[in-house]
Amino acid sequence: MFYSEFEDIITAIDNMDADAITFEASRSEYSILNCIKESNFETEVGPGVYDIHSPRVPSVDEIKGIIKKMLNYIDIKNLWINPDCGLKTRGNKETTESLINLVEATKQIKKELNK
Repeated sequence: MFYSEFEDIITAIDNMDADAITFEASRSEYSILNCIKESNFETEVGPGVYDIHSPRVPSVDEIKGIIKKMLNYIDIKNLWINPDCGLKTRGNKETTESLINLVEATKQIKKELNK
């Protein structure tokens, strides 16, 4: 889901009986995180960790910082790590580099949490 006033419909979204849902988050400065926490959102959720509409490749450290922020709002067992929607608008090189960094950041966070 992207570019909406999620706060107005968050309960209905949670009641859709979906296994998981992804939200645009980076372009809205992660405002969805407060809404998810305050509504006790139970569905597994993947707020986008970086804006794919920019040709900039996010670094591993940048993505790790965003994941850590998300973990303050979403229980780890319910958090999916994914970019915002729209990868088809990006070229292969930048998409590949960004996704490699996303996977590496996720692996590092998992390792840190397992210590």
